[in-house]
Amino acid sequence: MINSVLKAIKIMQLFNASEPRLSLGEISRRLDMPKSTTHNLLNTLLSEGFIEKVDGDQYALGTTPLSLTQNIRVNVEFRDPAAPLLRKLADSSHESVYLTVKDGDYALYVYAIESPRRLLARTAVGDRMPLHCTSVGKAILAHLPQDEVRKIVDRVGLPRFTEATINDWDSLMREMEITRKRGYSLDQSEVEPGIYCVGAPIFNARGRVLGSCSVSGTDPEIVSGRLADLSPQVMNTAEEISRRMGYMPIKTSPRPFI
Repeated sequence: MINSVLKAIKIMQLFNASEPRLSLGEISRRLDMPKSTTHNLLNTLLSEGFIEKVDGDQYALGTTPLSLTQNIRVNVEFRDPAAPLLRKLADSSHESVYLTVKDGDYALYVYAIESPRRLLARTAVGDRMPLHCTSVGKAILAHLPQDEVRKIVDRVGLPRFTEATINDWDSLMREMEITRKRGYSLDQSEVEPGIYCVGAPIFNARGRVLGSCSVSGTDPEIVSGRLADLSPQVMNTAEEISRRMGYMPIKTSPRPFI
C-alpha cells in the first residue's frame, strides 16, 4: 500500500454533491493531515486535472475523473458489441485476435482472444502500445488527419523496437498511404520479433476512427501466404463492428484483396 496514493484518493472522496467545494483547511482537518502535506497532494492532483481551484482558496473535483469514467463507458460499449464478431474471427483464423481503442497517443487493448497455440499464455488487455509499429496502431494512425499524426509523433517519437520498426517520418507516411489504399495494416515483427499481425480500422457514427482489430500470430505466413484469406476477414470484421457503432460505410463488404 502506498500511503500518499491513499491520501490522494481520500482527498477526492471528500467532495460530493452537497459539498462540491472545500478549502485547504477543511481538507486538512477532515483527514487529520498537516496543511503542508495536504497542500502538496492537492498541487499534484491539480497538475493532472483531478482537482481544480475555484473562488480563490476553494478546491473542487476537476475534469479528469469525468474523462476516465467516459473512457470506461466507451470501452464497454465498444467491446461488448464487438466480442461475438471477434470470437468468429478467432475461430476462422485459428490465431490470436485483439480489439483496441485509441487512447490519447496510444492504442489501448480492451479485448483479446489468445490462440491456444501461443507458447506463452498472457493477456494483452490493458496494455497501451505505440501507434507506428503495431498493426492495430497503424490502422488507427492511417485514418487520422496528418496534422494530428504529426503531433503524436512529436510527443511520442518513433522509437525502434526491432530492426523492422519504422522510425522516420517519410517511411511512416508512405506506410500510411499504402494502409489506407488497401484497407488493412501489417506488423511484420516491428514491435516484437517473430510476431506478425494484420489489422483494420473501426469507425464511430461520425466517421472518425475509434479503434481497430487484428489477427496476430507467430507464423510469418500470416502476412504472406495467408494474407489473401486473412485480410478480408479482418476488414469485414472491423467493418461490421463499425456498423454496430453507428458507422455507415460508403463501400459495402466484401472488400477485394489488394
